[in-house]
Amino acid sequence: MLGFIHSTESFGTVDGPGIRFVVFFQGCPMRCLYCHNPDTWEIGRGELRSAEELLAEYDGVKEFLKEGGLTASGGEPLVQLDFLTELFEKAKQKGIHTCLDTSGISFTPENPERFDRLIASTDLVMLDIKHIDDMRHRKLTGHSNVRVLAFAKYLSDKGVPIWIRHVLVPTVTNNDAYLRAIGKFIAGLKTLKAIDVLPYHTMAREKYERLGIDYKLGDTPAATKQQAERARDVIMSGLKDALK
Repeated sequence: MLGFIHSTESFGTVDGPGIRFVVFFQGCPMRCLYCHNPDTWEIGRGELRSAEELLAEYDGVKEFLKEGGLTASGGEPLVQLDFLTELFEKAKQKGIHTCLDTSGISFTPENPERFDRLIASTDLVMLDIKHIDDMRHRKLTGHSNVRVLAFAKYLSDKGVPIWIRHVLVPTVTNNDAYLRAIGKFIAGLKTLKAIDVLPYHTMAREKYERLGIDYKLGDTPAATKQQAERARDVIMSGLKDALK
């Protein structure tokens, strides 16, 4: 089986625990306003690679992957569910720690069994919650968040460790009520392992210009590290209140 791959990264330090080999899958149905990889959007493009080829590339750098493993990112890896499953199964056969970095948008709550085989070979899921409010999630990404939140609950019920990620965008996602609502929601996840709040940055603007894509966040300022840290504190306060 072959998958459409955008690129690989041999020394990923923000893509899961340890130093990791990252496979960026091509194709994503969402159009997040702050996406910094718009070149990964188009489905059915990219370089065709086999799981064996990717794992051979992993083997070439594995001595440097301290306490790490393999992360599937994107784009949206779940768009290529069958290939992703094959890659993770073959990685596990080699004793490689597997991590899925996903928005969860391609999850099918009406047919969750399609994902059972994948999560059987998945050690960790890094799940992006773009916005907890469905209407604002639609404005931010072009899609409802129903599938995202359903995927989080599915992973929790299946016992899969979850890291929650949230991008703090000034004027868009830095609302205390919504941040506390995220905390309340994730308090119900039995397998929650970590919460990362990432400050929005503007480094993708030039890429949008090169690709001829309108950058819809315009002059929205970058978020600071301090703002992201405060946002995480607000999320944690919502989580703690929900657990009282």
